[in-house]
Amino acid sequence: MKTIKGPAVFLAQFIDDKAPFNSLDGLCKWASDLGYKGIQIPTWEQRLIDLDKAAESKTYCDELKDKVASYGLEITELSTHLQGQLVAVHSAYDVMFDNFAPDHLKNNPKERTEWAKQQVKNAGTASMHLGLNAHATFSGALLWHTMHPWPQRPNGLVEMGFKELADRWLPILNHFDECGVDVCYEIHPGEDLHDGITFERFLDATNNHKRVNILYDPSHFVLQQLDYIAYIDHYYEFIKSFHVKDAEFNPTGKKGVFGGYSDWGDRAGRYRSLGDGQIDFKTIFSKLTQYGCDVWAVMEWECCIKDAEQGAKEGAKFISDHIIQATKKRFDDFAGDDIDDEKLRRILDL
Repeated sequence: MKTIKGPAVFLAQFIDDKAPFNSLDGLCKWASDLGYKGIQIPTWEQRLIDLDKAAESKTYCDELKDKVASYGLEITELSTHLQGQLVAVHSAYDVMFDNFAPDHLKNNPKERTEWAKQQVKNAGTASMHLGLNAHATFSGALLWHTMHPWPQRPNGLVEMGFKELADRWLPILNHFDECGVDVCYEIHPGEDLHDGITFERFLDATNNHKRVNILYDPSHFVLQQLDYIAYIDHYYEFIKSFHVKDAEFNPTGKKGVFGGYSDWGDRAGRYRSLGDGQIDFKTIFSKLTQYGCDVWAVMEWECCIKDAEQGAKEGAKFISDHIIQATKKRFDDFAGDDIDDEKLRRILDL
């Protein structure tokens, strides 16, 4: 068993133009004052990290790490969710996903993809320079538009899609392997890696690449009506990163999993602040601890009702209260004794 580290917070949803949310120093002091011990850094946010420089200079990374440490914090992982998404984009989504790319790459899907691949590689190098062993990202999607197919999918389409996805990621995965860093894909609707079956398809397509791992976020499984507890039993050995985000699913006679194109607050499935949703975090923390998952518990705030600052304040305590200090002894050790072969034989009547 292993004690989960935390609490930590993903900074992506808190970046703002006003202080203290407009600089790394401001966010570090804010997070530390709330009781957080770690931060997950979105690498697309220049106010927090210069990713290209971090890939080139270990000195820069040492200075960045020291700055974060001066506030009593650690960097838990770097995130390339936006760049990872751009590694694989179907043309149906080009216009919307261009928002994630630099201006000079908009309307140029091929160059955008190559830029995204290099960005993720840079994050692998930067993670190595920072002494990190896990990285958070998205897989991107080539097949999502066929998720609920009509007309039916032609034979071989899924296999071809996952082969292409693997071909795009394998050079990145090999680079991360050289850096000694695991790639943790957030299993998420909208990505080709969105449940257990699709994770296994990708793992198989990459020839079981040892750097293919999971960022476990139970909220996405609530919205899919997937058993998020049993998921841990199936995939605990791959869970190397952990987002603590709550959610709820309240279907009616008018709406269900697909949501009716409603805004977030009006959907049957929606994200909530920690403790306000339906997720059984006691069991999640128990299982992750029992299985020895070496992860940071990182709060991700995406609530459609509660204010972000209130959610962050409550989230630090919520995670702290759920972290289990893994026991180093059994409750009945006091009644045990040394191994005595003769005594054992007598008990067995041998």
